Amino acid sequence: MKVLKFGGTSVGSAERMRALPQLIVDGTPKIVVLSAMSGTTNALVEITILARQGKTVDALAKIDLLAKKYDEVIAQLFDNQQNRNTAKEKIEPIFALLRELVQGVPTLVQERTILAQGELMSTMLQHLYLLEIGVNAVLLPALDFMRKDITDEPDIYFIGEILKRDLARYSDCQLFITQGYICRNHKGEIDNLKRGGSDYTASIIGAAIGAEEVQIWTDIDGFHNNDPRVVQNTHSIPKLSFDEASELAYFGAKILHPTCVLPVQEAGIPLIIKNTMNPKAEGTRISNETDNDGTIKAVAAKDNITAVKIKSGRMLLAYGFLRKIFDVFEEYHTAIDMVSTSEVAVSLTIDDDKHLQDIERVLQNFGTVEIDRNMTIVSVVGYKISESNGIAGRVFNTIQNIPIRMISFGGSRHNIGFLVKHEDKKATLEALNNLFKK
Repeated sequence: MKVLKFGGTSVGSAERMRALPQLIVDGTPKIVVLSAMSGTTNALVEITILARQGKTVDALAKIDLLAKKYDEVIAQLFDNQQNRNTAKEKIEPIFALLRELVQGVPTLVQERTILAQGELMSTMLQHLYLLEIGVNAVLLPALDFMRKDITDEPDIYFIGEILKRDLARYSDCQLFITQGYICRNHKGEIDNLKRGGSDYTASIIGAAIGAEEVQIWTDIDGFHNNDPRVVQNTHSIPKLSFDEASELAYFGAKILHPTCVLPVQEAGIPLIIKNTMNPKAEGTRISNETDNDGTIKAVAAKDNITAVKIKSGRMLLAYGFLRKIFDVFEEYHTAIDMVSTSEVAVSLTIDDDKHLQDIERVLQNFGTVEIDRNMTIVSVVGYKISESNGIAGRVFNTIQNIPIRMISFGGSRHNIGFLVKHEDKKATLEALNNLFKK
């Protein structure tokens, strides 16, 4: 069995929903994971923020706009009036629930319940449309099997056991539809896998059932060797190792959510990136296979980075100093991306500055603190490139006229990373693109 995930743009309109069966109906067994229709999750986030601020009237107005959008989609999606009526009957309780939940300041669980409705609506509509055109498909509610344990990690064993039981119950069916992103926590409360979590859902399901492969369908022909939004004449990469894909996903390649690589990597299941708008394109195959040639595969960039530098003479020959620094970030639940140290200073980067003011205040007890905002991490990725003779020299010679704030080298065998000002991002990526032409 294969697991296929389709993002918000792939089900973003009635037209796209009507086109989806061409990609998923071929007589082979599949679990299809769907995101919310494009724009829906953003609207639901705005609704929760308005409700949290006590702006009930504004939240209700936003809900009415969203309901109108879905009425239009239903009218365009179904040819049969009875199916239109059925879809409306199933949608109306969802919007009634949303209106009820914003009548006061919602709790955290209620906010998560609001955010879950996008996936519930997209899968319900897609499933009804499949039935209308005569496709035998089963809707598997993710809230029945997708669960996180007490450590907030997916409970792979539980997920696999429940899914295998449900699949066996419908042994005559080849096509199953379920929701991405949403789940329950160890208390049984509605929760989610954070933004981009539909990729993660597909990966978790694939690992849990031992799938043949997991496919992520998006709106681009696989991983590109550079950011096509910034650089011209990029090309897709036919094959990547799991390690290379992880580096690219974490350090800015938006095509794949960083969390989704680990479950399939541990299970040894190939991950395929395909383009919904161009299904004949080869895409990118991610697996344990590698070229093992030490060449540069791709460049990625991660924006909205803040650099923090702590300088102190007390750091010289002192043990425990770095631990105390890192403890501050741990206390404020702030992850660190890159680290660079010298005898008397440590520089590091974060991509979440929510607690930066408090962090800076505490760090001043250790030394002088410097903050640089609006930075970009640029990562040059390839299998074991940090161990390849001459690669680092070529990279830094190519960008010799661009100021570099930090360098990360040797921490990963597959990545050479450095920090530049955001205003230098375009010039940096364009310069590095020349490395692929030689």
